[in-house]
Amino acid sequence: MVEKILTVKNRAGIHARPASLIAQLANKYESEISLEKDSIVVNAKSIMGVITMAAGYNTTITLKVEGSDEQDAANAIEKLFDGKFEEE
Repeated sequence: MVEKILTVKNRAGIHARPASLIAQLANKYESEISLEKDSIVVNAKSIMGVITMAAGYNTTITLKVEGSDEQDAANAIEKLFDGKFEEE
């Protein structure tokens, strides 16, 4: 299992477009991928799940990835967060 602490760095937070990018990217991997915020755990492969976290700017999220390609998946999602979802 790979676990990373991610921070939402784009000013608008995770709205529909970033949620869609996260889910699309997560679905490219075999691993189970979850995001956790304030004891709310969602499947990163679900756009609606990611949106329901209501993660605003500077929110800290725990990424948990478990499976055959867990390291690649975790690194790819971390890069998406670090790149501010290509918004800024």
